[in-house]
Amino acid sequence: MEEPFATGCNKTLRERMIPNKLKTKWQNGVPTVNGWLSIGNAFTAEIMAEQGFDSLTIDLQHGFLDYSDAKPMLQALRASGVTPLARVPWLDPGIIMKMLDGGAYGIICPMVNRSEQAAQLVEAMRYPPLGSRSFGPTRANISSGGNYASEANETVLAIAMIETAEAVENVDAICQTPGLDGIYIGPADLTLGVSKGALPPGFDRTEPEIVAVIKKILAAAKAAGIRAGLHCGTPEYAAKAVGWGFDMVPMSGDVAFLSGAAASNVGAVRSLLGQSTEPEEPNSSGGY
Repeated sequence: MEEPFATGCNKTLRERMIPNKLKTKWQNGVPTVNGWLSIGNAFTAEIMAEQGFDSLTIDLQHGFLDYSDAKPMLQALRASGVTPLARVPWLDPGIIMKMLDGGAYGIICPMVNRSEQAAQLVEAMRYPPLGSRSFGPTRANISSGGNYASEANETVLAIAMIETAEAVENVDAICQTPGLDGIYIGPADLTLGVSKGALPPGFDRTEPEIVAVIKKILAAAKAAGIRAGLHCGTPEYAAKAVGWGFDMVPMSGDVAFLSGAAASNVGAVRSLLGQSTEPEEPNSSGGY
C-alpha cells in the first residue's frame, strides 16, 4: 500500500521532506492524472482525493473559492497520498508564497507570456540563493515532513501556463527559464488567443491549426528538458495527449463530475418514468 502523504509529518518519524510523487513518477517515465477543485469545500476535496488522482489542484483563479477556503482543503487532502497543487489567481508573489506555506507541493501560474514572468514565478517559489521566497512555512513545516527549509527548493513544482498568442511566440524562452519545472497548456484561452476569437473556447481541440500549436508548445518543453501538461476534457483525449508525449493530463474537476453525474442520473430516472428530460425554465424570481 502506498504511503499516505500525511505519515511523514512527524519529525520523530521522518527527518526528510516527503517526496513529491509527481516528480518521482515523471522521472520513472510514468504520466500522471490531475484533477481540479473549484468548489471551496473541504469535504468535496476529501471525496476527490479518494478517487485515484495523482494530484489535485485547488483552483484559486477560476474556482468558487479563496485562500480561506483553500486552507481546510489542503488539510483535507493530507491523508490520501494525493499531491496537493494550487493554481493561483495571477503572478502575485504574496499568494504564491502563502499557498506554499500552506502546504502546496506545486504552483500553476496563469497567463505567463514572457520569460521574465516565468523567472518571477521561479523567484517567488525558491528560497535564497535560488529565489526570494520569504521563510515562514507555517503549515508546510508540519504537513510536509522534516527538513523543509533545505529541501523545498528541489521539491515544489513551478509550472507556468501557456495560453496566449504572446506566450506561444515566446514559448522557447519561457521553457528555458532556469528553475522552471514545467508548462501547462490551457486550451480554452489558447484557442481564443491564437484564433483571435474566431474559435470558441473549450477543451479537446481537434482543429489542425490548434493541435499544431499545442504540439509546438510540447516540443519546446521537451527541448528544454521540462515537463508538460495539457488540460483535457475526456479520458480518450487524455490518452491521446499522453501518446503525444505529455507528462500530466489534468482532467475535469469537482464541478463537472458533480453536475455530470447528477444530470445523468436525473435524466435516467425521468426517461424510465416517461417524463421529459429537458430541464425546466429556471424561476426568474429565484424561488423554489
